[in-house]
Amino acid sequence: MGSFGLPPPQSPPLDPGGAGAGAGEPPPGKSLTGKIGRVAAASAGALIFGELVSLGQTVALARLLSPAEVGAFAAGTVLTMLLTTFVEGGLRSGLVQREKEVADAADTVFRASLLNGLVVGLFALAAAPVIGTVFHDETIGLIAAATSGFLLLFALTNVPEALLQREFSVRRRIIVGPAVSVSFCAVSVTLAALGFGVWSLVIGTYASYAVWVLAVWWLARWRPGRGRASMRIWRELARFGSPVVVNMLGSRVQTTVEAAVVGRGLSAAALGHYRYGQRIAQIPVRFIVEVGAFSLFPAFSRIAEERDARRLAAAYLRAIRLTTAGAAALCGLIVAVGEPAVVIVFGERWREAGLVVVAMAGLGLGKAWMSVSEEAIKGAGRTALLNWQTAIELVLGIGLLLVLVRLYGLIGVGLATSATALVVGVVVIGLARNVIGVRIGDLIRAIGPPLPAAGLALAATWLLEHRVLQADTRPLLTGIGALLLDAVVFVIIYALVLCALAPEAPRAVLRLAAARTGRRNGASPDAISVGAEPLASREPN
Repeated sequence: MGSFGLPPPQSPPLDPGGAGAGAGEPPPGKSLTGKIGRVAAASAGALIFGELVSLGQTVALARLLSPAEVGAFAAGTVLTMLLTTFVEGGLRSGLVQREKEVADAADTVFRASLLNGLVVGLFALAAAPVIGTVFHDETIGLIAAATSGFLLLFALTNVPEALLQREFSVRRRIIVGPAVSVSFCAVSVTLAALGFGVWSLVIGTYASYAVWVLAVWWLARWRPGRGRASMRIWRELARFGSPVVVNMLGSRVQTTVEAAVVGRGLSAAALGHYRYGQRIAQIPVRFIVEVGAFSLFPAFSRIAEERDARRLAAAYLRAIRLTTAGAAALCGLIVAVGEPAVVIVFGERWREAGLVVVAMAGLGLGKAWMSVSEEAIKGAGRTALLNWQTAIELVLGIGLLLVLVRLYGLIGVGLATSATALVVGVVVIGLARNVIGVRIGDLIRAIGPPLPAAGLALAATWLLEHRVLQADTRPLLTGIGALLLDAVVFVIIYALVLCALAPEAPRAVLRLAAARTGRRNGASPDAISVGAEPLASREPN
């Protein structure tokens, strides 16, 4: 589902306030570190499975559908994707962050979301002919009309997703994402093979949304009517969530403008290449957001509620250090082998998508910085600061897009995306630093070492691939083997340089492993130190 631009299932949790407890709820008294660890581990496993399914589905659809058909679906869903922001309305974030009257808040969010979904869905249906006119394609208008129903289904996920996220639900991570991926893959690939063309994507997405709704409602064990909805609570939630809405809206507007510029200014086929390239370039983003960020928001919220500034700063530094290390490595590898990898996996006709992947490589690192910093800002209750992020991202993103697309065509769109993400990522780190009180020196030590390590590994691997191996010129199996060799070389060089620049990195990994082992062996949580601050370790599985 997320492969073609629609919002994927969000990570979720349970309800300590009684609004939906039960779905994998850990025993009381366990540490936030343990809860985050459990969710992160479950998220990683589920995401790897989901990505494998998604990769198979993406390869199959790339062989069965043309770039123009993929582009038509992306264009037809551009309005739907934009309007999901209004359906969510920031209320989900408000419910996750709230620590009182949770049952009443859940009922309030449910009613407001349902109304939003109905109204916005009808608006999308009415506006569908305009979408067809903008892209000069009647089929795109029909797709826009047919997909307007996604908005009502999306509205039904708000409350159960928020309740699951509140309680760091492990079952949500290992059940919902994989189920959604499998349902979309099975339906869309089958229908594409039967000749349904672009409509296989529409029907497949409906199937995945239905699975999403059923799964989260089953896991959350929440039903409307357990609390009392009120306008007072709605105003409080809306006040908290309004900057979040503006932030999401800015991102959606930017994506919508990109689709309009590429689809109308270039071609539907170019939009198909762009969507596939974007989908691959976002792999680091999905790992960061799905594995860590959604767990960090409720964790930061609870630490901030305890008014423990030192613990909050230490938690933020650990999170930004780990996400930077992972994102820098993935982005460097994408630049080194992105183009040949796309050609080998999807076929020669998708080579332009491979170039887009390389141009958009900075997206992962920028979004990593934004993701962790946004969760810290929201957790501290300072959501108004996100308006700065929204304004800069929107103005800079659209400005660079309009300039670079004229200079470099489709590649310019990717470059604009990368540059915007990196600049805004730095800005949001600065905002989070002021809120949390992190020293600049500590921040530089956290995010600095992975960058030169990734740069050196990138340079060596790029030379190996493009000057020696040239995987995309070889038979399929030989080409895959060459790509694997590229990846091994990259990882070895990156790890060696990172250890030389930041020798504490391997020690931190060993401490985490020792913490998990010690906890399983019954060691006292107080005896285990993770990072710079003693925290209780992960609870046993």
